[in-house]
Order: sequence, then structure tokens, then C-alpha cells
Amino acid sequence: MKKAALNFFRIFVGILFIFSGLIKANDPLGFGYKLQEYFEVFHMPFLSGMATGIAILLCVFEIVLGALLLFGFWRKQVTTGLLVVIIFFTFLTFVSAAFKVVTSCGCFGDAIPLTPWQSFTKDLVLLGMIIYLFKNRDRINPVTESARWQSALFAIVLTFSLMFSQFTYSRLPILDFLPYKVGASLPDLMKIPAGGTPDEYLIMYNMKNKETGETKVMSDKDYLKTEIWKDDNWEIIGEPESKLIKKGYEPKIKDLQITDASGTDYTKELIENPYYNLVIVAYNLKDSNEEGIAKLNALALNATEQFNIRSIMLTSSSAQDADAYSKRMKLFSEVFYADAVPLKSMVRANPGVLLLKNGVVINKWHYNNVPSFDELTKMYFAK
Repeated sequence: MKKAALNFFRIFVGILFIFSGLIKANDPLGFGYKLQEYFEVFHMPFLSGMATGIAILLCVFEIVLGALLLFGFWRKQVTTGLLVVIIFFTFLTFVSAAFKVVTSCGCFGDAIPLTPWQSFTKDLVLLGMIIYLFKNRDRINPVTESARWQSALFAIVLTFSLMFSQFTYSRLPILDFLPYKVGASLPDLMKIPAGGTPDEYLIMYNMKNKETGETKVMSDKDYLKTEIWKDDNWEIIGEPESKLIKKGYEPKIKDLQITDASGTDYTKELIENPYYNLVIVAYNLKDSNEEGIAKLNALALNATEQFNIRSIMLTSSSAQDADAYSKRMKLFSEVFYADAVPLKSMVRANPGVLLLKNGVVINKWHYNNVPSFDELTKMYFAK
């Protein structure tokens, strides 16, 4: 019985750590964004600039620990490492859940979103399993006793983890779990579909009796039903508050608003353009790769001159900074503005580019692997 439990826990924990590490390594930039949230919460902004590097190291660490546990190698060091990691993550998810500081833990990236309490529960279960593995570590049998083979397998797993993380970071996630993935219809994802119901709210009033000093809170429905408004002794104190009573359908894209420098909304016009249009995304111009910007700028110029394709740039930088940057880099594209959060989700690159047609994401690329103008012409523009 003990042996069966030990093997089950070892295989389960090992596979889960590998899966968790691979999912996050598939999108290390996104995991880095999540770490920046934690750094902000714990008042460690000095680490934000290293968030992506730390994210990659954590992904590699998870994958390697999981693989070594499955192999049964270096059981004392591996189970100790697992215990330290799970204690740290359990503390982190508890703080997130109890104080509502980070709404999604990012344990499995965007593939399997978990609430903080779900993450905390998951970590408690894992903590119990890992404690059992730690206590019974001497009974874990390695798949081979050969030190040479152990070192070789370790090197293979480590190399693969590093190369995979670097590949997805310098390209784009192999599996895209975000709303702006290839094939997605952005206008549809911004709507509540037929049959979908929006959130339901009650308006709550803080009431006070001027004669007795009694206070109470009541909903707008009770306010009208009881006709308390007819009693001059009762008055509303402060501003009414909205209280969510029933969660409705939430569009997958709910925070995208595109404006020009004066604040005029161009979201519908740009997103629903029935023709091919290039959308260059550089959420932060200060940190964007200038070689990448120059490459995309040349692409936009050729596409417009030869095929009359509209090209725009989206950024969350200020209009003043964007104007100065545009002049310095001699940008051809029209510049529009949006919040950084949806821009980071559009494409995991700074800069990156999306090819849209009638609101559908035809394709998108990291600046490192964007096709040449001739290739795009052959694949799309000339058809």
C-alpha cells in the first residue's frame, strides 16, 4: 500500500510539475507579466525588469524537478527542492486569495485559469503529497544507478527546457490560449452573444434616520417597495453603491478601446475593417526593440504603397512620447492608443504585428520572425 501511494504521488507530482512548467514556458513573457504583478504587490519593483528572465528560470526549474522526480535521481535534493517550492507557492497563493491582491495565480498560464482559492487548494494537496515523498525519499528507486546516465538525462532535460523557453520567448507561444489567437473574430469576442445575460447588480443605499440616528443599508428594490422615500426622516448618506448579485456572461475581450491622441474612439472602425490591415503592437515604446520597429515600419510602407493596406500602430505610451518616437523613427503607420493590458495579450512581443481582415486575426508574428514583404504578398496580399 505504501509503495503504491509512493509511486502514485511521485508520478502525479512529477507529471504535474512538468506540465505546469511547460505551459508557462510556452508563454514566458506572459508568465513574466504575472510575476510583475506579484513584485508590485510585495513592493519589489526593482525585480520587474528581470521578470521574464526569472520566469524562464522558474519554468526550467519546475520541468527539471518534475523530470528528476520521475527518474528517481538525487532524491534527497529533489524532494527538498520540491518542498521548498511548494511551501513558497502555497504561501503566495494564500496571500493572493486572502487579500485579493492577484486575481489569477498563473499556475498553468492562460491555459487553465484558476482563482486564488482554487490555486491555494491545489497547492495544499500538492504540499501533502510532497511531504509524503520527502519523508519516504529513501524508498524512491532511480530508473538507473549509472551516474553517467543520470548526468546525461539531466543535461537533456535542462537543455530542452532552456531551448524551448528561449524559442517561445523569441518567437511566439506555440499554443496560443489568449483571445487574440489566429482565427479569432475580435468583434464577436467583444460582444455578449444572443442568449447571454449581462451581470446583474443591485443599487445599495446607505440610509440614516435624522431623528433617531438609526442607519441601515437597503437595495433599490426595497427602497421603492417599502416607500421609505416618502418618509422625510430618512435620507440617503453618501453615494449609492453597486452590488453584483449574479455573474453574467463576460466577453473574452472586454477591455479593448482604441483611441487617437484626442481621445476619439476608433475601436469599431479599426477592428471591423473589411480589408487587410496591419496592426503593429508596441505596448511600451520605451522598451520596444528598435530594429523590430524599423523592420515592421518598412513592411507597413511597402504594404500601403503597393496594395493600399492600412497600417496602424497601437501603444499604451503617452501621446507626447509616441509623437516624439514617431518622428525619431520616421514611422509610417498611424498611431493609436489603448491600455497596456489588452496590447500585451494581442501579441507576446514588443513589437509584434497582427494581420487582420474583417475583424479576424489572419496571422500574427513576433518581430523576430515576421515574413518579408514578398512572402506576405505571395501568402495574402496578391490573392
